Amino acid sequence: MTEANKDAVDAITAQWYAVRPDLDTAPMAVFGRIYRITKAMGDEMERTYNRFGISRGEFDVVATLRRSGTPYTLSPRQLSATLMLTTGGMTGRLDKLEKAGLLTRRPDPHDRRGLQVTITDRGLALIDEAVTAGLEVQRAALTGLSEEEVRVLGDLLRKLLADMP
Repeated sequence: MTEANKDAVDAITAQWYAVRPDLDTAPMAVFGRIYRITKAMGDEMERTYNRFGISRGEFDVVATLRRSGTPYTLSPRQLSATLMLTTGGMTGRLDKLEKAGLLTRRPDPHDRRGLQVTITDRGLALIDEAVTAGLEVQRAALTGLSEEEVRVLGDLLRKLLADMP
């Protein structure tokens, strides 16, 4: 590897090698890069979705409704489970999104204690634009990789994720 190809993670692992040459820092190199990519892309996606007046967390709620298919309706419990959020965290997001006119909440006709959350026409239009913009940002971040490299990277990350405890 040339000096020009080295990154901040290489500098960190080199420092560890200098003081602890007995350590195998390969896992640190992998997860250090995953963390840095996650942080950088998370910030970029937040900026992208903010252009549509929503946060990343709010995007996740509306996108979950959108990808659920017609009639684009889920219960708050289903949304919470899908997004791994507490019901309290979900309530705050739903309040803001309902106030913005992106979704509605109504009583569940099959469970008098339950609610149904449905995306509005305005929410549907917004999420379709936002998801397209987000994919453009993600695609741009991958331009240094070939289609085959993107596929292999996706496969390797899927394998790594499946093996997580």
